[in-house]
Amino acid sequence: MKALTVRQPWAWAIIYANKDIENRVWPTHYRGDLLIHAASKCTKKEYLQALEFCQSMGVSLPELKMLRRGQIIGVVTVVGCLFSPTASGWGMPEQYHWKLANPRSITPIPYIGQLGLFDVPDELVSEAMPAATSRTNA
Repeated sequence: MKALTVRQPWAWAIIYANKDIENRVWPTHYRGDLLIHAASKCTKKEYLQALEFCQSMGVSLPELKMLRRGQIIGVVTVVGCLFSPTASGWGMPEQYHWKLANPRSITPIPYIGQLGLFDVPDELVSEAMPAATSRTNA
């Protein structure tokens, strides 16, 4: 299954706070389910910047030490990619906006992330997927 490494707390926001846009400097033609891998590194400065932004969006973040890192934490569906203003407050200017839908948490899977889209063996994911819960049904 395809995966994308996202720095915390943005990975958490995708799965648990309805962050429906992932901002990237490169576009994707990929559509379908995508694993969200929480990067292993997050500086205090990065966290504080994200905290301020998330608060402006009405989102309360967990403490930095509570965020999972170096693990696959959930699945979303990539439904589009635009380089234009978006109705979502999560979109940043001059970035490609990957439109995300149907976030689901899974049993965390320790994994080493990579740049760009990468493949995670299906047998590794299959054990965690039954725990996938749609945020709309939670």
